[in-house]
Amino acid sequence: MTLIMSGTNVAIVWFGAKLIGAQSMQVGNLIAFMSYAMQILMSFMMLSMVFVFIPRAQASAKRIQTVLALKSTMKQAEHPVALDPDAKQHDLKFDHVEYRYRQAEMPALSDIDFEAHSGQTVAIIGGTGSGKTTLVSLIPRFYDVDKGEIELDGHNINDFSMKDLRAQVSFVPQKATLFTGTIRDNMKYGNPDATDDQIWHALEIARAKDFVEEDPAGLDLQVEQGGDNFSGGQKQRLAIARSLVKQAAVYVFDDSFSALDFKTDADLRAALRADKHIQQSITVIVAQRIATVADADLILVLDNGKLVGKGTHDELRATNKVYQEIIHSQLREEDDK
Repeated sequence: MTLIMSGTNVAIVWFGAKLIGAQSMQVGNLIAFMSYAMQILMSFMMLSMVFVFIPRAQASAKRIQTVLALKSTMKQAEHPVALDPDAKQHDLKFDHVEYRYRQAEMPALSDIDFEAHSGQTVAIIGGTGSGKTTLVSLIPRFYDVDKGEIELDGHNINDFSMKDLRAQVSFVPQKATLFTGTIRDNMKYGNPDATDDQIWHALEIARAKDFVEEDPAGLDLQVEQGGDNFSGGQKQRLAIARSLVKQAAVYVFDDSFSALDFKTDADLRAALRADKHIQQSITVIVAQRIATVADADLILVLDNGKLVGKGTHDELRATNKVYQEIIHSQLREEDDK
C-alpha cells in the first residue's frame, strides 16, 4: 500500500509538472489534486486494514463466546449450611483426599489425610511439583476434590455457599498482588469495614508498619499498578497484612514468606502466633525453607503428590527420609555460600 501511495504521488507530480509547463494547470490546482488523491488513498488503506482485522476480531469473539458459554463445574449446594463467622473454634480436616487435573494421567494429590484445629499452624513442604499449591487451593474450592472430602467445622466444604466459604478463608498466593490505589484501599479489599486501627495492627504483625509509617502519606500512600513502587519483600508483607485484615477462620500462606530475610520471617511468624485472633484460627503455610516450617505444630511432607510424612520438626528429622534430604540439601546450600 505504501508503494502504491508513493507511486501515485510521483505520477501526479510528473504529469502535473508537464501540464504546468504547458500552462494547462496552475500550481495550486496540482497541490489540491495531490491532497485529494492522498485522502482517497488513505481511506482505501484504512479500509484494507479493517478487512485485515475482521478475521482476527472474529476469532477473538469466538474465543470470548466459548468462555462465556462455559458452565461452572463447581456445584453450589442447593441448601447451603450456614458458616458461623463469630465461631471461636475451628477445625479443618482432609479425609483421604485425591485430586487429578483434567486429562492428567496421574493424580496431582492422592490420599491426603490430616486434621488441624484452632491455634495450630500447619506447614507444607516438599520439592517443586510435589502438589503443595494444589493442596492449599482445595481449601477455598478453587478446585473440587475427586475422592475423599475436606471438612471445615465438621461440615463438608461443598455444603457451604461459595461466598460464605471464601469469606472464611484468607488466601495469599505465591505472587503478591497489589492494586492501584492507596494502601488503605488495598488493605480493605477483603474487609471493606476495617478500621484504621485494624489495618495498622495487621501491618505491625506483617512487619510492614515501619516502612508505611516512614512515608508522610501513611495509609494514603499511593500504590502503583502491581505494586511496582515497592520491593518484593514489601509487597509480600503488604499482601500478608491484607489477609490479616480480613479476619478469617483459615489463613493460607502459599510460599508467601519467600522474599523475606530470615529475621523478618521469624519475627512475622512469632507475631502471628501471639495474635489473639490468629490463636482462634488455623494457619496453613507453604514454604521451601526448613526454618520457616520448623516451629509448626504439624508439618506435612509431600513428594510427587503423596503425603510421605507428617509430624513435628523433631519427629520428621528423626524418621522421615524426604524431610532429611530437604534439610541436608539446604545445609549444603548454606555451606556453599
